[in-house]
Amino acid sequence: MEFIELMLSLAQSTLRFTPILIFAAMAGVFSERAGIVDIGLEGKLLIGAFVSATVAHYAGFGLAGLFAAMGACIVFGWLHGLATITFRGDHVISGLAINFLAVGLTKTIGHALFAKGGDTPNLGGPGSTGWERLQGLIPKQFWLDLAPGLSENPLLLNILSIHGWLIILAFITVIGTWWVLIQTRFGLRLRFVGEEPQAIDTAGASVTAYRYAAVTIAGALCGIGGAYLSTSNIASFTPGMSADMGYLALAAVIFGKWRPFQAMLGCLLFGFLFAVKDRLDGASEGILTQIPSQFFEALPYILVVVVLAGFVGTARAPKAVGRPYVKERE
Repeated sequence: MEFIELMLSLAQSTLRFTPILIFAAMAGVFSERAGIVDIGLEGKLLIGAFVSATVAHYAGFGLAGLFAAMGACIVFGWLHGLATITFRGDHVISGLAINFLAVGLTKTIGHALFAKGGDTPNLGGPGSTGWERLQGLIPKQFWLDLAPGLSENPLLLNILSIHGWLIILAFITVIGTWWVLIQTRFGLRLRFVGEEPQAIDTAGASVTAYRYAAVTIAGALCGIGGAYLSTSNIASFTPGMSADMGYLALAAVIFGKWRPFQAMLGCLLFGFLFAVKDRLDGASEGILTQIPSQFFEALPYILVVVVLAGFVGTARAPKAVGRPYVKERE
């Protein structure tokens, strides 16, 4: 019984962390398959989380925060595109600048609006209507009506019913990303832009337009991930709350060799590591209490390095990723 409870707890925690990574990873897949190195995933997640919590607080409606976060992250995606596509700057430097800008803006504006070190008020807390949150828990009866057989599997039913619709959307996004990239003409051309941009140019399509489309989609997905982080997973914004998840999402993209479903598996793995970290960090008895808590904080990142060590050398990035493209003259 204790083992079942442990597995249930780990599964719940894994599903709580994984959607953030999935949204950011799918953003990275779109950007990098179009030839844009997107180190700025971390900064866009942070901006999305801040804007979502702030707008949700003032508007009193979680969906307003979601759409505002998507818009803000799209703007940051365009900034990255302006630096890397239009001005042909270094992709890594531009992405790091986005990350630093996000940290500075969220702290400065958050402190100006809310004081308290930049933390937003608790969403759905005392005196609140509760509409600010995007929790949107799906009741057990919905799943039973959809699949009556779940009544014989209470463990799975409990896991499904304690999480909201944004978690379902995260996994739908993986399928949608695969379908767009593999099954559509737009996706075919987008992949060629990241592999052989000259071929797209010769065909009469605009490499610049496709790359801007990619960073726009990536920005929107990061906005959803940031909104989930601050208004669904947690009920407020705290400076630095993205906790390097954008970098982990980029690691999942590399782990998955720039393919949506494989990247999703990487996100599930890293989400599970966060869940294990939370479980071990909360241990109240036994030998685990003798281990410094900082070790548990670092554990997911240590294991990420170990896991990626066997994949980076064998993974082949899109050939034109990180390379500026100059339109050929007729």
